[in-house]
Amino acid sequence: MPINLPSDHPKYNELKNGGVSVMDKDTALRQDIRPLEIALLNLMPFKIQTEMQFTRLLGAGPLQVEINFIRMTTHQPKHESWKHLERFYQTFEEVKAQKFDGIIITGAPIECLDYEAVDYWEELTEVMRWTQTHVHSTLGVCWGAMAMLYHFHRVPKYILDKKISGCFRQNNLAPTSPYLRGFSDDCVVPVSRWTEISARDLEDRKLSILMGSETTGPGLIEDKEHRALYSLNHFEYDSDTLSKEYRRDQEKGVPNLQLPVNYFPKDNPKAIPINRWRSHGHLLYCNWINELYQTTPYHLKDIGT
Repeated sequence: MPINLPSDHPKYNELKNGGVSVMDKDTALRQDIRPLEIALLNLMPFKIQTEMQFTRLLGAGPLQVEINFIRMTTHQPKHESWKHLERFYQTFEEVKAQKFDGIIITGAPIECLDYEAVDYWEELTEVMRWTQTHVHSTLGVCWGAMAMLYHFHRVPKYILDKKISGCFRQNNLAPTSPYLRGFSDDCVVPVSRWTEISARDLEDRKLSILMGSETTGPGLIEDKEHRALYSLNHFEYDSDTLSKEYRRDQEKGVPNLQLPVNYFPKDNPKAIPINRWRSHGHLLYCNWINELYQTTPYHLKDIGT
């Protein structure tokens, strides 16, 4: 939460430029509290598991968050019961007249397909255009982030020879960013994907790389022009998510399959993984929510105007 400090305090600008969340008294007096309206566009096949991962992070802060589960109108999920979808989800068609403080667009296990070959790509491009008039801030995750980078900036993705999976150290490249407030100079984050983007393709596109790795490339990117944050990796993963993915890949007979890097103790797949990213995951999402709270209009109807 922000610190209320007079704007003429001698350290006000120093604190603000140093990444500390400060708010002058006049701004503070204009603040009021209402639940933040957050949408989760869930593109993952196992929706309940994904719901739990994101709601656990969104619910960790001190502010009230009203979460809205959304699915694509033109795609019929196969792995979740219709009873669950009908009870807890709305289609994009049903909510597109509404406005939201924030939306999370999840990943999807379709990385190796061309974007235009995805059966709901046309609707997803409508969603991404819609975020510019009906959503204050968007957080894209993994494939969802890549899809947004492609849609808004035509950033290409590159298919890897083998899946990159494991816990990789990410360097904090923007320690004064409000999204990285409280972050260490580096941290370990789960990575699980068949594709990557190149930092070279982000140049001259008004994009800022906030975190990255020499091994796995850009990891967290800010897009101020489109009020968006792109996380190429998985701060939201549970302790055993990579383990479950590894065993599913084993059952499928995925070629060139390797143990997730730096994940199982002593590289023993029977050992219980140790979670070393939970605290930074909570920090990232709390910082995102904090930015929403400070910058979103009080009246939802004013978003996009």
